[in-house]
Amino acid sequence: MALMITDECINCDVCEPECPNEAISAGEEIYVIDPRKCTECVGHFDEPQCQKVCPVDCIPLDPQRKETEEQLLQKYRQLMAQKAA
Repeated sequence: MALMITDECINCDVCEPECPNEAISAGEEIYVIDPRKCTECVGHFDEPQCQKVCPVDCIPLDPQRKETEEQLLQKYRQLMAQKAA
């Protein structure tokens, strides 16, 4: 699953620089995660770095975007191929 940021976000700015896929950006009111880029850090780390640093625990799994570990790994590979091109 991709992750999402809930409206409990306090805009503390710590999650955005931690994302290795640059999936997190400032939205109109709170930070947002681009589900096309979010791999839950699969391919980079053992756990999602944004969740690890979030001080208010507002980054749960997005129930609308269920993905297996293999699907996340495939997305990671595609993102890395795009960066290399």
